[in-house]
Amino acid sequence: MLTNLVRNCIVVSLLVATSACGKRTPGITDARNLPFLNDQQIARLANEHIFFGHQSVGSNIIEGIGDVMRTDPRLKLKIVTSSDPQTVPGPALVEFKIGQNGSPRLKDEMFAAILDKGMGTQGGIVMYKYCYLDIDSSTDVPIMFATYRDRIKTLKAKYPALKVVHITMPLTTVEPAPKAWIKGMLGRVTARDLTVKRNHFNTLLKQTYAGVDPVFDLAEVESTYGDSSRSYFMRGNQKIYTLAPELTIDGGHLNELGRRMAAERFLLFLASL
Repeated sequence: MLTNLVRNCIVVSLLVATSACGKRTPGITDARNLPFLNDQQIARLANEHIFFGHQSVGSNIIEGIGDVMRTDPRLKLKIVTSSDPQTVPGPALVEFKIGQNGSPRLKDEMFAAILDKGMGTQGGIVMYKYCYLDIDSSTDVPIMFATYRDRIKTLKAKYPALKVVHITMPLTTVEPAPKAWIKGMLGRVTARDLTVKRNHFNTLLKQTYAGVDPVFDLAEVESTYGDSSRSYFMRGNQKIYTLAPELTIDGGHLNELGRRMAAERFLLFLASL
């Protein structure tokens, strides 16, 4: 029976078009051409005290900032790795790996604990991000988001001097539609199933905080090709955004191009706050 199933799926894959996916237009090299930071934006960044809690994709962004600084001598950010941002004097971008992947609640708790050490009362720009690994087949996305929302609400009430930034969850690439169909028929969770959940979380985040707090849409950066089209597949009548293959080394982490694009957008975003 399994052999027939696989044979039938191969036939289907040859007859049915693959799922919709944003693709680079042939002949276009790279149309992103993000604007460079102007002197005013650089001066603004140089005077901010920022804390950024993250894991691996966040580290990619920090690496990308280093890439930008090496090519733009005007940008001289003080980047410090520390779980005690309140002890870092003066303006700085303080970054630290919080919690562990697969445990969003631990990240919530560690972020709050770090602010409780003193930065909460000092003020500044603070943010943390989840990883794509923080969602699995058992994740209840509304509950996960509600936990995040309640934590942020508590911190904002406790520390009104803080400017809280929200970051959409990073994405991954996904398997081709025929392979996903086979995995589904075998009762296995697909990358597409998990990506639907990540998109759901990101939608809740943007709907809740748009016009309320700053939101850095990392998922949008990750899913955008050089010709400005988006990488996605269709689930019913909904576009589900995915990591653009040209931006990744392994389907989840960012390559040199991806980390630079994310870093430039991140810096432009921070300079606009």
